[in-house]
Amino acid sequence: MLKTKYIFITGGVLSALGKGVAAASIGNILESYGFTISILKLDPYLNVDPGTMSPFQHGEVFVTDDGAETDLDLGHYERFTAAKMSQQNNWTAGKIYNNVIQKERRGDYLGKTVQVIPHVTDEIKSAIMIMHGKYDVILVEIGGTVGDIESLPFLEAIRQIGLELKDNDSIYIHLTLVPFIKTAGELKTKPTQHSVKGLREIGIQPHILLCRAEISLPDDIKKKIALFTNLKFEDVVSAPDVKAIYEIPLIFKKEGLGSNILKKLNLQKKKDDSEDWEKFVNRVKNLKEEVVISIVGKYIQLNDSYKSLYEALFHGGVENNLKVKLDLVESEDLLKCDLSETFKHSNAILIPGGFGIRGIEGMIKAVEYARINRVPFFGICLGMQVASIEFIRNFIAIKDADSVEFNKYTSNKIFLKLKELINIEELGHNMRLGKFECILKKGTLCYSIYKTEKIFERHRHRFEFNPKFESDLEDNGMIISGRNPERNLVEMIELKDHPWFIGCQFHPEFKSKPLNPHPLFVSFVRSAKEFKKRKKL
Repeated sequence: MLKTKYIFITGGVLSALGKGVAAASIGNILESYGFTISILKLDPYLNVDPGTMSPFQHGEVFVTDDGAETDLDLGHYERFTAAKMSQQNNWTAGKIYNNVIQKERRGDYLGKTVQVIPHVTDEIKSAIMIMHGKYDVILVEIGGTVGDIESLPFLEAIRQIGLELKDNDSIYIHLTLVPFIKTAGELKTKPTQHSVKGLREIGIQPHILLCRAEISLPDDIKKKIALFTNLKFEDVVSAPDVKAIYEIPLIFKKEGLGSNILKKLNLQKKKDDSEDWEKFVNRVKNLKEEVVISIVGKYIQLNDSYKSLYEALFHGGVENNLKVKLDLVESEDLLKCDLSETFKHSNAILIPGGFGIRGIEGMIKAVEYARINRVPFFGICLGMQVASIEFIRNFIAIKDADSVEFNKYTSNKIFLKLKELINIEELGHNMRLGKFECILKKGTLCYSIYKTEKIFERHRHRFEFNPKFESDLEDNGMIISGRNPERNLVEMIELKDHPWFIGCQFHPEFKSKPLNPHPLFVSFVRSAKEFKKRKKL
């Protein structure tokens, strides 16, 4: 069993400072030193998981191989590191309290009065320690900000763990804000001072401060922060704004964060290898040619709603030495638009996942435009469903073709709920979540992209293609290029006489990484470049 060290990462002043990226970057540095790591996200909200939360409020739901619906920060963890996330990597207050209440109902507490301390905090500690001994270092990110009522049990739990572990077995890293006030022309340290003061009142003295600012902190500001937060100068680390988040591990290393962490945890480097990461960042900085990809979505108002998707397109762009400029299109607006005007600068069109009827007819119009005008098209999950419906409605002329999600009374149900399909009631829930196998048809575009017959991808959907309409698709030039072998479910489709037209039931964006971009996105971005060339001719 490994001797596991712990790094607890908290945030102050305001949300959205980037604790997830900071935690992922620290994990990246530790892996470059040869250590095995895992990262946990503890969220203080009372939802059991983010699966039922609005993308407008919470952003995307990241799905793991084992089917956990988790916080989007777990996507950062997987993209920045080799760590694989699972059910055990994301804990919410709702999940913790649910466990406590179930134990109370079973009588596990033997008649004791159940309280936040020790019962809730003990449950949090158990969640944190569940991976103990499996990794060299476990990073634990606490959601929310210091001062939130909801976060207090989590902060108390990590305070207790710090006391219970031996010296040099745990450290606290606090991410805070150093705002630049333009009218005064200076950086202000007071928010950071107050944030650390609040943390210390809870009983936690941070070992290291990560200071978010528009620019790198000058030494005099670092010295001032160190003085007022009871830290040494080298423990105040600058976290400036960057154009690409993948540069952050390199900036932290340059600031001495990696070596400082090793010193405080009494660890020795096993190696020091960031060469591939540095090469990737250098490629990012030297991208010149650009393609425009239109994202026709339902949740485009919030950037985090499609976080993994945007990153996957970015990875695909870098692999092709291209900048990918995103053109965000609200699907509802397409019903009253001239599509040739809307997409006149677009080199490709993508429709991502989503739920509900809002904006569907606009998406169908976008699919029709891409199909007729031979614009590269990629439909993911909901995008694959609307692509199938559009083709059956407009090319095959079954005008009332629809999904029961949008119209349960239609006579031509192209997509059905899982339980409505024969022999799959025993799946036990109404969504297909997590990793499933897919067998690709040889000779198809999809097969040529993956270069293998068997693939595994992550799913998050509750409607499946109705097998009654498979022959309608294939007899008219829409190829079923991928199937789930267990249930013979349609997983991938592609248009035969089209430069690049693919739909998939799964979410390939969840598996794309900077150093290992997903092949579908690499190929899709390349097709956008080729389309751009054709337009110029």
